[in-house]
Amino acid sequence: MFKLLTENWTLKLISLFLALLLWMFILGERRLEVGYRVPLELQNIPEGLMVVNEVPTLVDVRVSGPRTLQMKVTPNDISIVVDLADLKPGLTTFKRMEERLNLPSGLQVTRLSPSFIDLKLERIKEKLVPVKILLTGEPISGFTLHSARAVPDEVIIEGGETELKSISEVATEEVSLDGVNEGFSLIVPLDHRGTYTYFKDEKTTEVQVEIQSEQILPPAEKNDLE
Repeated sequence: MFKLLTENWTLKLISLFLALLLWMFILGERRLEVGYRVPLELQNIPEGLMVVNEVPTLVDVRVSGPRTLQMKVTPNDISIVVDLADLKPGLTTFKRMEERLNLPSGLQVTRLSPSFIDLKLERIKEKLVPVKILLTGEPISGFTLHSARAVPDEVIIEGGETELKSISEVATEEVSLDGVNEGFSLIVPLDHRGTYTYFKDEKTTEVQVEIQSEQILPPAEKNDLE
């Protein structure tokens, strides 16, 4: 028995070493599944158009592949790009998103969510709308508001044509008259909380307020002053 074990021991040792190497290789190449959150990038949006619906910024991806290869992959190595070149206004559905995934060779997508996206494009339009001044409070006793005007009193809103149709004016932030007894001028931000519309140029306006005294002189006193 001992002779049988020690016979050709060099060859047997080499075989054992090769078997260990093979086992380590198989272990190293064991397939793993790893999850990533991959940025979704929209490219080549046609000039004069804009996206007017919610589109996910991240896509959940599960990738299967050899363990040794998975260990070398970072989230920066995986990307998903949707090319919008030559699209027309309207709703477009992009299916089979896994085909748009930039994935290192040797890896395979096992799950992708969402697996498709709906994308709506609209023409970018402009609209001139009036500025509404929001006043709060009251001047001190004996004085009253004579006038309030905005300069400019109209601004241009730009964006998706559907939302633009519903906009009839923009308001200033509140301007307080509490404790005021004379006119004043104030630069005030304009308030517009559009989802797919925005100010083209002006984001502020100058509010010019005139205050007058409520006291009215009797006719006799007026004649004396004259």
